[in-house]
Amino acid sequence: MTLPRTGPTRATTSAAPAFPADFLWGAATAAYQIEGAVDVGGRTPSIWDTFSRTPGRTAGGDTGDRATEHYHRYRQDVRLMSELGLGAYRFSVSWPRVQPTGRGPAVERGLDFYRRLVDELLEHGIEPAVTLYHWDLPQDLEDLGGWPNRTTAERFADYAALVADALGDRVGLWTTLNEPWCSAFLGYGSGVHAPGRADWTAALRAAHHLNLGHGRAVEALRATLPRAARIAVSLNLHEVRPLTGSAADREAARRIDAVGNRVFTGPMLNGGYPVDLLVDTAHLVDWAELIHDGDLTAAARPIDLLGVNYYNPTVVSALPSGPTPSAATPSAAAASDAGHGDGAQSPFAGCADVLFHRAPGERTAMGWPIDPTGLTDLLLRLHREHPGLPLMVTENGAAFDDRVTPEGAVHDPQRVDYLRGHLDAVRRAIAAGADVRGYFLWSLMDNFEWAYGYGKRFGLYHVDYATQARTAKDSARWYAEVIRRNALPDPGA
Repeated sequence: MTLPRTGPTRATTSAAPAFPADFLWGAATAAYQIEGAVDVGGRTPSIWDTFSRTPGRTAGGDTGDRATEHYHRYRQDVRLMSELGLGAYRFSVSWPRVQPTGRGPAVERGLDFYRRLVDELLEHGIEPAVTLYHWDLPQDLEDLGGWPNRTTAERFADYAALVADALGDRVGLWTTLNEPWCSAFLGYGSGVHAPGRADWTAALRAAHHLNLGHGRAVEALRATLPRAARIAVSLNLHEVRPLTGSAADREAARRIDAVGNRVFTGPMLNGGYPVDLLVDTAHLVDWAELIHDGDLTAAARPIDLLGVNYYNPTVVSALPSGPTPSAATPSAAAASDAGHGDGAQSPFAGCADVLFHRAPGERTAMGWPIDPTGLTDLLLRLHREHPGLPLMVTENGAAFDDRVTPEGAVHDPQRVDYLRGHLDAVRRAIAAGADVRGYFLWSLMDNFEWAYGYGKRFGLYHVDYATQARTAKDSARWYAEVIRRNALPDPGA
């Protein structure tokens, strides 16, 4: 089923307050989750190829080997984007497709796919927004130590320059890293993401080298791209809330905020790590040895936009004396917005005694609470703490148990309600003064959802993985209307 052509109009026919006239409406995906073709054109394994093929690591043993075949079906998928009326499409480049060993010259066959994709987007009037790294580190670099190894940061800068040289004449919006917190603390801390290591020291070392790699990549992009290009980083910042107003719970929230947020915003935006983080984690890593002269200057290279990825708030408390309350779970079991298996180590380094609470109310199929107020609060905090830095919501969305009806429709009223609430949260933040330039919905289509395999559906388009058929959900039609109006439709729409 196709959507009605919405056109580029920004006319507002609803009484609902409009978004800024130049607000950028988009959708987002990631290479390993949709491309497939993992052995085509010289591409070599990434850490997610290795991880997903390891028994017990992903639900059902699912892998991204086929995914949604976007590599072969990108023209069809761009037509879907055009039907939505998207102003921009945020996609990631597969590092091992472009630079199979993470070193040396680019493979032109790999770059050619992204050249074709960018050309197709531009032909449909859709702005391409490139993310250089969405978790698919070449396995060869992991074999040399991965992100805990300083050399990986330098290799990332080399790779950034290769992609910028190939696409910089046609792409104006660039993101260095997507959710480095997940790369560091889920990949090396809890081990629930690739490469599956559970070592807090390695996670902290990875965090520093991701900060450094971001800065080195910004330097490489500035040296290669036209002056008009905009450079960003996308952070999955935690909206951390203490369960109560007690001093102990506020202290628990401070500790999670340090290792969940300020471990990246400190170096990238403020030029240094917060002192409390260094004190909290001094028993896990030798920061004086880890941080070399010039590292913090590099990590703080100015960016043009800060990407904000938000799904739900994080409610924490201190570990009480006596039995653990039934409403709370140790951080090892429910600490992050990615799932944890039983016995998984907490991804929050040095915070094993912090409890994470399941907020009341409705939940998504991921078990995540639905709370749009967290997005407003997060955007306003960033506006207060980093005035003058434009913001963009680069991921927000929800998984629900979507089904195709016998008539070929996919009714997902929960997703429509979710999006309405979160877009209104963005609008409220803008009304309160936050400089939010755009919104990228996660995700364009159902896909390989990392350790959850194909069991969780975030897409505006339902994908039948056996046939690869795409079916527009009701939420796709609703989002297209939002874009057409540049405003939220009336509640009954």
